[in-house]
Amino acid sequence: MTGYPSAEGDQRVGPGSLLAVVAAVFAACGMAEDDAGLLADSLVQADLRGVHSHGVLRVPEYVKKLRHDGVDPCGRPAVVRDAGAALVVDGRNSIGQIGSAFAMRAAIERARTTGVAAAAVRGSNHCGAMAYYALMAAEAGMIGLATTNALPTMAAWGGLDKIIGINPLGVAIPAHAEAPMVFDGAFSGSAHGKIRVFAQKGLPIPDSWAFDASGSPTTDAAAALDGLLQPVGGFKGIGLALVFGLLSSLLSDAAYGTELGNMVDGPRPGLDGHLFVAFNVAAFTDADRFRRRVDAAIREIHASRRAPGVTRIYAPGELEAETERAYRAAGIPLNAETIRDLEQTAGELGVASVLDRLAGR
Repeated sequence: MTGYPSAEGDQRVGPGSLLAVVAAVFAACGMAEDDAGLLADSLVQADLRGVHSHGVLRVPEYVKKLRHDGVDPCGRPAVVRDAGAALVVDGRNSIGQIGSAFAMRAAIERARTTGVAAAAVRGSNHCGAMAYYALMAAEAGMIGLATTNALPTMAAWGGLDKIIGINPLGVAIPAHAEAPMVFDGAFSGSAHGKIRVFAQKGLPIPDSWAFDASGSPTTDAAAALDGLLQPVGGFKGIGLALVFGLLSSLLSDAAYGTELGNMVDGPRPGLDGHLFVAFNVAAFTDADRFRRRVDAAIREIHASRRAPGVTRIYAPGELEAETERAYRAAGIPLNAETIRDLEQTAGELGVASVLDRLAGR
Protein backbone atom coordinates (compact mmCIF):
# COMPACT_ATOMS: atom_id res chain seq x y z
CA MET A 1 0.00 0.00 0.00
CA THR A 2 1.34 3.44 -0.90
CA GLY A 3 1.73 5.65 2.14
CA TYR A 4 2.19 9.36 2.54
CA PRO A 5 5.13 11.22 1.03
CA SER A 6 8.36 11.13 3.01
CA ALA A 7 8.34 13.30 6.13
CA GLU A 8 12.04 14.08 5.70
CA GLY A 9 12.44 17.84 6.00
CA ASP A 10 9.07 18.32 7.73
CA GLN A 11 8.96 20.09 11.08
CA ARG A 12 8.52 17.79 14.07
CA VAL A 13 5.89 19.00 16.51
CA GLY A 14 5.14 17.67 19.99
CA PRO A 15 1.61 16.23 20.15
CA GLY A 16 0.83 18.00 23.44
CA SER A 17 1.80 21.39 22.05
CA LEU A 18 -0.10 20.74 18.83
CA LEU A 19 -3.23 19.72 20.75
CA ALA A 20 -3.10 22.89 22.86
CA VAL A 21 -2.72 25.14 19.81
CA VAL A 22 -5.51 23.52 17.81
CA ALA A 23 -7.87 23.46 20.80
CA ALA A 24 -7.21 27.18 21.33
CA VAL A 25 -8.02 27.86 17.68
CA PHE A 26 -11.37 26.08 17.92
CA ALA A 27 -12.20 27.73 21.25
CA ALA A 28 -11.62 31.08 19.54
CA CYS A 29 -14.36 30.05 17.08
CA GLY A 30 -16.86 29.99 19.95
CA MET A 31 -16.74 26.30 20.88
CA ALA A 32 -16.98 25.25 24.51
CA GLU A 33 -13.61 24.26 25.96
CA ASP A 34 -14.47 20.55 26.15
CA ASP A 35 -15.82 20.51 22.59
CA ALA A 36 -12.79 22.38 21.25
CA GLY A 37 -10.54 19.88 23.00
CA LEU A 38 -12.39 16.89 21.57
CA LEU A 39 -12.31 18.28 18.04
CA ALA A 40 -8.61 19.06 18.35
CA ASP A 41 -7.92 15.61 19.81
CA SER A 42 -9.61 13.88 16.87
CA LEU A 43 -7.31 15.68 14.41
CA VAL A 44 -4.11 15.23 16.42
CA GLN A 45 -4.91 11.54 16.96
CA ALA A 46 -5.23 11.12 13.19
CA ASP A 47 -1.82 12.74 12.69
CA LEU A 48 -0.31 10.60 15.46
CA ARG A 49 -1.50 7.47 13.65
CA GLY A 50 0.00 8.76 10.40
CA VAL A 51 -3.40 9.49 8.83
CA HIS A 52 -2.50 13.04 7.86
CA SER A 53 -5.42 13.36 5.44
CA HIS A 54 -7.67 13.69 8.52
CA GLY A 55 -5.24 15.57 10.73
CA VAL A 56 -4.53 19.21 11.46
CA LEU A 57 -4.25 20.13 7.79
CA ARG A 58 -8.05 20.36 8.10
CA VAL A 59 -7.94 23.12 10.74
CA PRO A 60 -8.50 26.00 8.25
CA GLU A 61 -11.36 24.05 6.64
CA TYR A 62 -13.04 23.45 10.01
CA VAL A 63 -12.56 27.04 11.12
CA LYS A 64 -14.23 28.17 7.90
CA LYS A 65 -17.15 25.82 8.62
CA LEU A 66 -17.53 27.17 12.16
CA ARG A 67 -17.13 30.88 11.34
CA HIS A 68 -18.54 31.34 7.85
CA ASP A 69 -20.27 28.24 6.47
CA GLY A 70 -23.14 27.82 8.91
CA VAL A 71 -21.92 25.07 11.28
CA ASP A 72 -22.94 25.88 14.85
CA PRO A 73 -19.92 25.96 17.22
CA CYS A 74 -22.34 25.65 20.13
CA GLY A 75 -24.52 22.88 18.66
CA ARG A 76 -25.56 20.33 21.31
CA PRO A 77 -26.41 16.80 20.06
CA ALA A 78 -29.33 14.96 21.59
CA VAL A 79 -31.07 11.59 21.38
CA VAL A 80 -34.33 12.23 19.52
CA ARG A 81 -35.53 8.63 19.17
CA ASP A 82 -34.93 5.81 21.63
CA ALA A 83 -36.02 2.28 20.74
CA GLY A 84 -33.88 0.37 23.21
CA ALA A 85 -30.90 -0.92 21.24
CA ALA A 86 -31.57 1.58 18.43
CA LEU A 87 -30.98 5.29 18.95
CA VAL A 88 -31.31 8.28 16.66
CA VAL A 89 -29.13 11.28 17.48
CA ASP A 90 -29.60 14.76 16.08
CA GLY A 91 -26.24 16.54 15.95
CA ARG A 92 -28.05 19.91 15.97
CA ASN A 93 -25.63 21.18 13.32
CA SER A 94 -22.58 20.72 15.54
CA ILE A 95 -19.24 19.93 13.92
CA GLY A 96 -19.29 16.22 13.17
CA GLN A 97 -16.89 15.06 15.88
CA ILE A 98 -19.15 16.37 18.63
CA GLY A 99 -22.29 14.49 17.59
CA SER A 100 -20.29 11.43 16.58
CA ALA A 101 -18.50 11.06 19.93
CA PHE A 102 -21.83 11.65 21.70
CA ALA A 103 -23.48 8.93 19.61
CA MET A 104 -20.73 6.34 20.06
CA ARG A 105 -20.68 6.93 23.82
CA ALA A 106 -24.46 6.47 23.87
CA ALA A 107 -24.18 3.23 21.89
CA ILE A 108 -21.47 1.89 24.21
CA GLU A 109 -23.49 2.69 27.31
CA ARG A 110 -26.66 1.13 25.89
CA ALA A 111 -24.80 -1.99 24.73
CA ARG A 112 -23.85 -2.71 28.35
CA THR A 113 -27.45 -3.82 28.86
CA THR A 114 -28.70 -4.67 25.36
CA GLY A 115 -25.59 -6.49 24.06
CA VAL A 116 -25.59 -4.59 20.77
CA ALA A 117 -26.58 -0.97 20.27
CA ALA A 118 -26.59 1.32 17.26
CA ALA A 119 -26.80 5.09 17.11
CA ALA A 120 -27.74 6.66 13.76
CA VAL A 121 -26.90 10.36 13.45
CA ARG A 122 -28.43 13.17 11.44
CA GLY A 123 -28.00 16.94 11.57
CA SER A 124 -24.23 16.60 11.54
CA ASN A 125 -21.16 17.63 9.55
CA HIS A 126 -17.77 16.21 8.54
CA CYS A 127 -16.60 14.02 11.42
CA GLY A 128 -13.02 13.00 10.60
CA ALA A 129 -11.41 9.56 10.78
CA MET A 130 -13.67 6.63 11.65
CA ALA A 131 -11.00 4.87 13.75
CA TYR A 132 -11.39 7.56 16.41
CA TYR A 133 -14.92 6.37 17.22
CA ALA A 134 -14.39 2.65 16.65
CA LEU A 135 -11.50 2.74 19.14
CA MET A 136 -13.78 4.30 21.76
CA ALA A 137 -15.68 1.01 21.79
CA ALA A 138 -12.52 -1.11 21.77
CA GLU A 139 -11.23 0.80 24.79
CA ALA A 140 -14.47 -0.17 26.55
CA GLY A 141 -13.87 -3.84 25.70
CA MET A 142 -16.39 -3.83 22.85
CA ILE A 143 -16.23 -4.10 19.09
CA GLY A 144 -16.83 -0.71 17.48
CA LEU A 145 -18.18 -0.01 14.02
CA ALA A 146 -18.35 3.50 12.58
CA THR A 147 -19.37 4.70 9.14
CA THR A 148 -20.39 7.98 7.54
CA ASN A 149 -21.65 9.44 4.32
CA ALA A 150 -19.41 11.79 2.35
CA LEU A 151 -19.62 14.36 -0.41
CA PRO A 152 -19.82 12.63 -3.81
CA THR A 153 -16.36 12.18 -5.31
CA MET A 154 -16.93 8.94 -7.27
CA ALA A 155 -19.11 7.94 -10.19
CA ALA A 156 -21.37 4.91 -10.55
CA TRP A 157 -19.42 2.08 -12.17
CA GLY A 158 -18.93 3.09 -15.79
CA GLY A 159 -20.20 6.65 -15.23
CA LEU A 160 -18.63 10.11 -15.09
CA ASP A 161 -20.93 12.04 -12.74
CA LYS A 162 -19.90 12.55 -9.11
CA ILE A 163 -22.87 11.02 -7.33
CA ILE A 164 -21.32 8.58 -4.83
CA GLY A 165 -19.25 9.34 -1.74
CA ILE A 166 -16.33 7.23 -0.56
CA ASN A 167 -18.39 6.60 2.62
CA PRO A 168 -15.67 5.09 4.85
CA LEU A 169 -15.93 2.26 7.38
CA GLY A 170 -14.04 1.90 10.65
CA VAL A 171 -13.98 -1.24 12.79
CA ALA A 172 -11.99 -1.84 15.99
CA ILE A 173 -11.75 -5.24 17.69
CA PRO A 174 -10.21 -5.46 21.18
CA ALA A 175 -7.34 -7.86 21.85
CA HIS A 176 -5.65 -9.02 25.06
CA ALA A 177 -1.87 -8.47 24.84
CA GLU A 178 -1.81 -7.20 21.25
CA ALA A 179 -3.03 -3.80 20.10
CA PRO A 180 -6.66 -3.72 18.95
CA MET A 181 -7.23 -4.81 15.38
CA VAL A 182 -8.36 -1.64 13.58
CA PHE A 183 -9.57 -1.20 10.03
CA ASP A 184 -10.35 2.30 8.81
CA GLY A 185 -10.73 2.87 5.14
CA ALA A 186 -12.82 4.49 2.47
CA PHE A 187 -14.05 2.59 -0.56
CA SER A 188 -11.81 4.52 -2.92
CA GLY A 189 -8.20 3.97 -3.94
CA SER A 190 -7.28 6.87 -1.69
CA ALA A 191 -8.98 9.51 0.40
CA HIS A 192 -9.42 12.99 -1.05
CA GLY A 193 -7.42 14.41 1.87
CA LYS A 194 -4.51 12.08 1.16
CA ILE A 195 -4.33 13.33 -2.42
CA ARG A 196 -4.28 16.87 -0.98
CA VAL A 197 -1.10 15.96 0.92
CA PHE A 198 0.56 14.88 -2.34
CA ALA A 199 -0.69 18.04 -4.06
CA GLN A 200 0.76 20.18 -1.25
CA LYS A 201 4.18 18.64 -1.93
CA GLY A 202 3.86 18.72 -5.71
CA LEU A 203 4.28 14.95 -5.97
CA PRO A 204 2.62 12.46 -8.35
CA ILE A 205 0.09 9.93 -7.07
CA PRO A 206 -0.26 6.25 -8.05
CA ASP A 207 -2.38 5.76 -11.17
CA SER A 208 -4.84 3.59 -9.22
CA TRP A 209 -6.06 6.43 -7.00
CA ALA A 210 -8.02 8.77 -9.26
CA PHE A 211 -9.39 9.63 -12.68
CA ASP A 212 -9.14 13.02 -14.34
CA ALA A 213 -12.33 14.84 -15.36
CA SER A 214 -12.58 12.73 -18.55
CA GLY A 215 -12.47 9.45 -16.63
CA SER A 216 -8.88 8.49 -17.46
CA PRO A 217 -6.47 7.36 -14.73
CA THR A 218 -4.10 10.16 -13.68
CA THR A 219 -0.94 10.54 -11.61
CA ASP A 220 -1.38 14.34 -11.38
CA ALA A 221 -2.63 15.17 -7.88
CA ALA A 222 -4.14 18.49 -9.03
CA ALA A 223 -6.01 16.80 -11.91
CA ALA A 224 -7.20 14.16 -9.46
CA LEU A 225 -8.68 16.78 -7.16
CA ASP A 226 -10.65 18.15 -10.12
CA GLY A 227 -11.61 14.68 -11.34
CA LEU A 228 -12.99 11.50 -9.77
CA LEU A 229 -11.68 9.16 -7.12
CA GLN A 230 -11.28 5.56 -8.28
CA PRO A 231 -13.17 2.93 -6.30
CA VAL A 232 -11.14 0.21 -4.60
CA GLY A 233 -11.75 -3.17 -6.21
CA GLY A 234 -13.63 -1.77 -9.19
CA PHE A 235 -17.40 -2.29 -9.12
CA LYS A 236 -17.13 -3.94 -5.67
CA GLY A 237 -15.85 -0.72 -4.15
CA ILE A 238 -18.74 1.22 -5.63
CA GLY A 239 -21.18 -1.34 -4.24
CA LEU A 240 -19.71 -1.12 -0.73
CA ALA A 241 -19.69 2.68 -0.87
CA LEU A 242 -23.37 2.65 -1.83
CA VAL A 243 -24.29 0.24 0.99
CA PHE A 244 -22.51 2.13 3.76
CA GLY A 245 -23.64 5.48 2.41
CA LEU A 246 -27.25 4.35 2.62
CA LEU A 247 -26.78 2.92 6.13
CA SER A 248 -25.17 6.17 7.26
CA SER A 249 -27.92 8.34 5.85
CA LEU A 250 -31.30 6.69 5.56
CA LEU A 251 -31.61 5.19 9.05
CA SER A 252 -31.41 8.66 10.60
CA ASP A 253 -33.11 10.48 7.69
CA ALA A 254 -29.90 12.41 6.93
CA ALA A 255 -28.99 13.66 3.46
CA TYR A 256 -27.52 11.21 0.95
CA GLY A 257 -25.26 11.63 -2.07
CA THR A 258 -25.80 14.86 -3.99
CA GLU A 259 -28.25 16.05 -1.31
CA LEU A 260 -25.15 16.76 0.80
CA GLY A 261 -23.67 19.23 -1.67
CA ASN A 262 -20.72 18.95 -4.01
CA MET A 263 -16.96 19.45 -4.11
CA VAL A 264 -17.24 22.80 -5.92
CA ASP A 265 -19.77 24.57 -3.70
CA GLY A 266 -18.99 22.55 -0.60
CA PRO A 267 -21.28 20.70 1.80
CA ARG A 268 -24.61 22.01 3.00
CA PRO A 269 -24.28 22.47 6.77
CA GLY A 270 -26.05 20.15 9.16
CA LEU A 271 -27.05 17.45 6.67
CA ASP A 272 -24.41 14.75 7.22
CA GLY A 273 -25.31 11.33 8.59
CA HIS A 274 -23.30 8.68 10.42
CA LEU A 275 -23.86 5.28 12.02
CA PHE A 276 -22.13 3.92 15.13
CA VAL A 277 -22.52 0.41 16.50
CA ALA A 278 -21.14 -1.13 19.71
CA PHE A 279 -21.00 -4.92 20.17
CA ASN A 280 -20.62 -5.92 23.82
CA VAL A 281 -18.38 -8.98 23.49
CA ALA A 282 -19.36 -10.24 26.95
CA ALA A 283 -22.97 -10.57 25.79
CA PHE A 284 -21.89 -13.16 23.20
CA THR A 285 -19.02 -15.09 24.75
CA ASP A 286 -16.35 -15.02 27.44
CA ALA A 287 -14.65 -11.68 26.85
CA ASP A 288 -11.19 -12.76 27.98
CA ARG A 289 -11.25 -15.84 25.76
CA PHE A 290 -12.41 -13.67 22.84
CA ARG A 291 -9.55 -11.18 23.29
CA ARG A 292 -6.98 -13.97 23.54
CA ARG A 293 -8.30 -15.49 20.31
CA VAL A 294 -7.90 -12.10 18.63
CA ASP A 295 -4.29 -12.16 19.88
CA ALA A 296 -3.88 -15.59 18.29
CA ALA A 297 -5.29 -14.37 14.96
CA ILE A 298 -2.87 -11.44 14.96
CA ARG A 299 0.09 -13.66 15.80
CA GLU A 300 -0.84 -16.07 13.04
CA ILE A 301 -0.55 -13.13 10.64
CA HIS A 302 2.89 -12.30 12.05
CA ALA A 303 4.08 -15.90 11.70
CA SER A 304 2.80 -16.46 8.16
CA ARG A 305 5.27 -16.85 5.29
CA ARG A 306 6.33 -13.61 3.67
CA ALA A 307 6.58 -12.75 0.01
CA PRO A 308 10.04 -11.82 -1.34
CA GLY A 309 11.24 -8.47 -0.03
CA VAL A 310 8.69 -8.31 2.80
CA THR A 311 10.29 -8.04 6.24
CA ARG A 312 7.13 -7.91 8.33
CA ILE A 313 3.42 -8.54 7.91
CA TYR A 314 1.08 -6.22 9.80
CA ALA A 315 -2.43 -6.88 11.08
CA PRO A 316 -4.88 -4.03 10.41
CA GLY A 317 -4.10 -1.08 12.69
CA GLU A 318 -0.63 -2.22 13.75
CA LEU A 319 1.26 0.10 11.45
CA GLU A 320 -0.79 3.05 12.74
CA ALA A 321 -0.14 2.00 16.36
CA GLU A 322 3.58 1.72 15.63
CA THR A 323 3.55 5.14 13.98
CA GLU A 324 1.81 6.63 17.01
CA ARG A 325 4.52 5.31 19.35
CA ALA A 326 7.23 6.78 17.13
CA TYR A 327 5.52 10.15 16.74
CA ARG A 328 4.86 10.48 20.47
CA ALA A 329 8.59 10.07 21.03
CA ALA A 330 9.97 12.14 18.16
CA GLY A 331 7.10 14.51 17.36
CA ILE A 332 4.53 14.62 14.56
CA PRO A 333 5.96 15.63 11.15
CA LEU A 334 4.05 18.55 9.63
CA ASN A 335 4.86 19.97 6.23
CA ALA A 336 5.52 23.64 5.61
CA GLU A 337 2.10 24.35 4.11
CA THR A 338 0.27 22.86 7.08
CA ILE A 339 2.39 24.90 9.51
CA ARG A 340 1.82 28.05 7.44
CA ASP A 341 -1.94 27.45 7.34
CA LEU A 342 -2.03 26.92 11.11
CA GLU A 343 -0.04 30.09 11.69
CA GLN A 344 -2.30 32.14 9.43
CA THR A 345 -5.53 30.73 10.86
CA ALA A 346 -4.38 31.21 14.45
CA GLY A 347 -3.28 34.76 13.71
CA GLU A 348 -6.67 35.66 12.24
CA LEU A 349 -8.28 34.44 15.47
CA GLY A 350 -5.88 36.19 17.80
CA VAL A 351 -4.31 32.96 19.07
CA ALA A 352 -0.66 33.30 20.12
CA SER A 353 1.97 32.46 17.51
CA VAL A 354 1.71 28.84 16.47
CA LEU A 355 5.41 28.51 15.72
CA ASP A 356 6.37 29.81 19.16
CA ARG A 357 4.02 27.41 20.93
CA LEU A 358 4.90 24.44 18.77
CA ALA A 359 8.61 24.80 19.53
CA GLY A 360 8.12 22.94 22.82
CA ARG A 361 7.39 19.27 23.25
